[in-house]
Amino acid sequence: MSETTLDTRTVPHDMDAEMAALGGMLLTPSAAADVAELLNAADFYRPAHQTIYRAAAALMDRGDPVDAISVNAELDKLGEINRVGGAPYLHTLAASIPTAANAAYYARIVADKALLRRLVETGTRVAQIGYTGEGEAAALVEDAQAEMMAITSGAEPEEDAFFRSFMPQVVAGIEDRANADTNLVGLPTGLNDLDELTRGFRPGQLITVGARPSLGKSTLALDMVRAASVNAEDPAPAAFFSLEMGRNELGERLLSAQARVAFTRIQAGTVDDADWARMAEAMPRINAAPVAVRDDVNDLRIIRSVCRRMKATTGLRLVVVDYLQLVETGERSENRQQDVSAVSGALKAMAKELGVTVIALSQLNRGPESRDDKKPRMSELRESGSIEQDSDMVILLHRDDFYDQESVRAGEADLFVVKHRNGPTATLTAAFQGHYARFMDMARG
Repeated sequence: MSETTLDTRTVPHDMDAEMAALGGMLLTPSAAADVAELLNAADFYRPAHQTIYRAAAALMDRGDPVDAISVNAELDKLGEINRVGGAPYLHTLAASIPTAANAAYYARIVADKALLRRLVETGTRVAQIGYTGEGEAAALVEDAQAEMMAITSGAEPEEDAFFRSFMPQVVAGIEDRANADTNLVGLPTGLNDLDELTRGFRPGQLITVGARPSLGKSTLALDMVRAASVNAEDPAPAAFFSLEMGRNELGERLLSAQARVAFTRIQAGTVDDADWARMAEAMPRINAAPVAVRDDVNDLRIIRSVCRRMKATTGLRLVVVDYLQLVETGERSENRQQDVSAVSGALKAMAKELGVTVIALSQLNRGPESRDDKKPRMSELRESGSIEQDSDMVILLHRDDFYDQESVRAGEADLFVVKHRNGPTATLTAAFQGHYARFMDMARG
């Protein structure tokens, strides 16, 4: 005997929270970025709110401002403005939130309600599978498990996932590179040999720079930022997360490298008039550089949030994390290897999501010190084998004179490009000018 019941309960939703989240998006760029990070159109219960969110998201994707006026114009262009309540309703949304700073809080309420709705819908389908009983019981359980997993997997393909939607962009990119005046197709690295090998660091790439402590990986990363964001004709907006070194010391190193003033003199305060003149000449370019330095963040979730907000507001093309093993996931875990794997995977995902280059610095274990030549190997990336899997490029830094002060290669550094997903591997040599806290191209000839 079967029993049929009719459930008249309203599915989970919070209309006030939906209005407040959308209202926050219309008030400030940072609130719009926060909401966009947490929600997609399908998370809204009211169809009109889904339409308004899509219009705001389309403006953000194009880099246009998001406010009541611009969203009204976008909806009008799409022929949707009257269906959502017109311009007055957009202004009602903007007035529905006490302060834009609370937008993320309301967005999380909307996201929770959307998840509960999906749970209700999936539970109904799973119950139907059980009631029909068509097929082997084990297979039905497997189908039910797949339904439950799909609640948060986002497995359904979007229209723009198919080749036909993005191959024109691929061809356009090839044409742009063929017609370019330079061999670079990505961000400059600051070293000509590395530029020739890589053709620049590209959006979506995770570049891992590994070395033993004190060999200069932070200096190398700062040189890459100088090349892409300080000295480039089109400076790339960048975020530098310095988890080990304070931003004042980072600034001193940058000034030493840029102005060619001995780092030890800057630290000791023994600079002379000529030093002051060179620093004064260097400061305008440094101050104009679109580089944000954060030495107060080590939580992965906050790093991602800061980057997403920068991408939506000021633009973002380059992210440096110094260094990977110091990033916390915010999850309780007794296995540090799993934590580091989660961090490297998340940084690669962020690079793809935001279309930025991520340079992650990584410690190496003590393996090099047990060998006579001290040269590093990719397997010695500390605490995770996932780093080499997630990375598009792995560069290992080595300086012979660090281990042997009498070395005939004093002042030289080896950059072992041991993984290069888009090209060949190689061993490159650069000059290490430790007194100026920088790496340079080797003199030719």
